[in-house]
Amino acid sequence: MEFRNGKNTRRAIAAVVIVAAAVLLFFLSTVTVQSGTVGVVSVLGAVRENTLAAGFHLKIPFVMSVTKVNTQTQKTEASSSAASKDLQTVSVLAAINYHIDPQGAARLFKNVGMGYEARIISPAIQESIKSVVARFSAEELITQRQTVSAGIKDELAQKIGSYDIVTDEFNIMNFEFSDEFNRAVEAKQTAQQEALKAEQELAKITIEAQQQVEQAKAQAEATKARADAEAYATKAQADADAYAIEAIQEQLAQSGAAYLEYQRTQKWDGKLPAVGGANAFIDASGFIS
Repeated sequence: MEFRNGKNTRRAIAAVVIVAAAVLLFFLSTVTVQSGTVGVVSVLGAVRENTLAAGFHLKIPFVMSVTKVNTQTQKTEASSSAASKDLQTVSVLAAINYHIDPQGAARLFKNVGMGYEARIISPAIQESIKSVVARFSAEELITQRQTVSAGIKDELAQKIGSYDIVTDEFNIMNFEFSDEFNRAVEAKQTAQQEALKAEQELAKITIEAQQQVEQAKAQAEATKARADAEAYATKAQADADAYAIEAIQEQLAQSGAAYLEYQRTQKWDGKLPAVGGANAFIDASGFIS
């Protein structure tokens, strides 16, 4: 009885071991590659060029190994100190978005390994920032920020592109300059604002002076117009008076004698004048025709 129990126990243990071994063998013979990654296959330590796409795959246990490489967009930030063209010290804080080219993931893993960010990306960012910042003055770094950012991105893309790392975005988050430079910029801005204010005041004075000149011209033209009108009216009145006098003179010349005779008859009382004494007179009727 005891022998049978011991035999059954050994069988149970053996069954458990076999099942466990089968389960272990199953897990060692399969691999699941998640979305957004590729599987880099190594056979006895040698990296194959072909990679495994997302999904479920079989592999030879103890012979093949699969390393999952993230091909999604990743972000890293970097700070760097550089010298501008005018030898100003500039601190740059930047953010970089990049991803691994799925077609080149095996080469990257073979040549660099999984520490590509520390070995490749970070040094390339530092070098690219220093190289591009040195092409611009401190003031140009501020006024041409987009141009500077694009230049750094292009140079960075060339440096890490050969390792199958694709640069998606490069953004300059902040520029920091020395206190001396900041004070100089502030003083310059203050001077420009004062110069602009003075220019605006001068322009205002000039406009007001021009307006006064135009008003004076308008008043002078109005005064001249009034004078011309008065002169014209005076001349017209004089011409009218002269014409009236001339008409009167002409009328008198034509009918002066008749008019005088008319005036004399109007004043005569009908009595003839008498000459001599009480009984003597001169009959003036003969003089009247």
